[in-house]
Amino acid sequence: MQTVASILWRRLDVPGHDACRLERNASAWQLDGAAVFRLEDGRIGQLHYRVRCDLLWHTQWGTVRGWLGDSAVDLSIARDARGHWKLNDEPVPDLSHCIDLDLGFTPATNLLQLRRLGLSKGEGADAPAAWVDIDGGGVLSELMQRYERRSDNEYAYEAKRFDYAATLSVTPDCFVSDYPRLWVAEK
Repeated sequence: MQTVASILWRRLDVPGHDACRLERNASAWQLDGAAVFRLEDGRIGQLHYRVRCDLLWHTQWGTVRGWLGDSAVDLSIARDARGHWKLNDEPVPDLSHCIDLDLGFTPATNLLQLRRLGLSKGEGADAPAAWVDIDGGGVLSELMQRYERRSDNEYAYEAKRFDYAATLSVTPDCFVSDYPRLWVAEK
């Protein structure tokens, strides 16, 4: 893998940081990162993650390993060629319409949807994702999201499940650089 870009974020809602790099080879794109943070309930987390996509930005698999408080985290997520998802080798129903994997503890995976959608200014699209809820025990479920490109480096973003809507700023590589109230890229 060859590194294409990297970023360091600072979390805004609780203490924490995340470092991630985007890599590529002849057949795949890959995100590789690590997040450290304190949750609102005081637990501390340390998670390493990796997500692999094909050249068209369709998620193939992802892993999350580390710990959250006293609990070990060891998740393996896979999406087969027919779009069926598995979490730790167990099938997850009703997610075959989701192309993207969203790791709920990092802004890194927004890049996958933005790259795959390739929106022009003024265009918008729904992007349902298979969302990993680390705090909820590593459950995989649908997260309905919507993106609308406003300018070269801004997207209107909405995730109704969390009653969240904001304008995301992005780098030229599509890493989110400003995720209002949640994350900001360190300069």
